[in-house]
Amino acid sequence: MAKRAAPEVNAGSMADIAFLLLIFFLVTTTIETDSGINRKLPPMEESDEDVIIKQKNIFTVLLNKNDQLLVEDEPLELKDLRKKAIAFLDNGGDRSCDYCRGLKDPSSSDNPDKAIISLANDRETSYKTYIAVQNELVAAYNDLRNVRAQAQYGTSFTEMEANYKDVNWPGNKEKLKEKIDQIKADYPQKLSEVQK
Repeated sequence: MAKRAAPEVNAGSMADIAFLLLIFFLVTTTIETDSGINRKLPPMEESDEDVIIKQKNIFTVLLNKNDQLLVEDEPLELKDLRKKAIAFLDNGGDRSCDYCRGLKDPSSSDNPDKAIISLANDRETSYKTYIAVQNELVAAYNDLRNVRAQAQYGTSFTEMEANYKDVNWPGNKEKLKEKIDQIKADYPQKLSEVQK
């Protein structure tokens, strides 16, 4: 009896199937990327004249490689940073700010519009401490905005922002946006960050 030849498997279409599966997984797979810290940078202003900033309007925060804070040339614990930043921002030293409730110390910031917080850190500062310091400084701005919004509109700034982002909020979003922008203008966030 004659031997039969085993039928060959057509391997030509296997390459096509593998290629289609590869394309399918490339198209449908999402690759997670770290987004980092979201910061809205101020727009670039082109000006011929130099801006003169008084030293008393700069709140200096230094963070060294040992995660120690030096605020206004004095060592400070992280838990006390927010309170000190609020006192600086809300000082109203030139008495032009009618809503500032600070000490009106002429040697500290003139008003929130002129106040700048300068955060400088060492390259070897831990990421955890750097973020904790940033959070405290941003929280100082938010605390002041909450107090201002409560006094002006009877609600907190945080709640106003949450309502603005809520698609089901029944109120007038245009008026709410105007109120939010007014509070932000009263306490503009000016945070300068430098790495040494």
